Amino acid sequence: MRRLSILLLVTIMVVASSCMKEEPESFILVEGGEFVNTKSNLYGKNVRVLDFYMGKHEVTQKEWTEIMGSNPSKFKGDNLPVEMVSWYDCVEYCNKRSDKEGLSPYYNIEKDKKDAGNKSEFDSIKWTETINEGADGYRLPTEVEWEYAASGGQESNNYSYSGSNDLDEVAWYWKNSGDTVLSGNWNWIIIENNNNQTKPVGSKAPNELGLYDMSGNVREWCDDWYKDAEIDFGLVRSQRGGGWLGSANRCATVNRHSFEASGKGPDQGFRICRSAKTL
Repeated sequence: MRRLSILLLVTIMVVASSCMKEEPESFILVEGGEFVNTKSNLYGKNVRVLDFYMGKHEVTQKEWTEIMGSNPSKFKGDNLPVEMVSWYDCVEYCNKRSDKEGLSPYYNIEKDKKDAGNKSEFDSIKWTETINEGADGYRLPTEVEWEYAASGGQESNNYSYSGSNDLDEVAWYWKNSGDTVLSGNWNWIIIENNNNQTKPVGSKAPNELGLYDMSGNVREWCDDWYKDAEIDFGLVRSQRGGGWLGSANRCATVNRHSFEASGKGPDQGFRICRSAKTL
């Protein structure tokens, strides 16, 4: 009887263990809830985020090349964030990585069908993209998810930048990403002569959740169409976070910006997520 009880206990423990959510490697479980950071424009607005997994760092050139087979980046280095990637490149990467790892792709991508909702006169690609509800594959974070995670989630200390009020502690931006530390006002000629560029991911301090480079290094694509009082839905895609080229105000967790979905730049990359409820 005692032996049977022990076997039953072991079986229960094994089953329970198999049912627990296993945190993917190089990802952080971001526990959901309403915004805690009082500096956020979404604080006190009853905006609630569900649990999700977010990459600890921006997608690196090594990670990109392993999936896509080539490296489009201007500044080359395995541990540097990939850049010179469009929004379309990023969602395609998500699907290809999902396929490679045996996950269900999050996006339906129809390259031969123009998106009727894409109003941009500059975007010549306009793939039609829809979502596979309940898919466990990789995706871009929504803009709300990005700000929630960058501002520290439920662990927030009310910082202006992701992990600190001292930008130099947590971000690579125009003043500190070159040969010498710059001062004064933003100036492209000075930045260019200073050899500013991207830096290895995770080489600054993380934020409260253990996420790196959310205030700097490269700007990050989000899943959403961008919309505000002046820009209509369907024109440009959302981006968040500052970059090695950007000014300090661009690095604040509340700062919003956008770009053509087909656009590319040496200061824009991305990080990926997975929905926790599907794991």
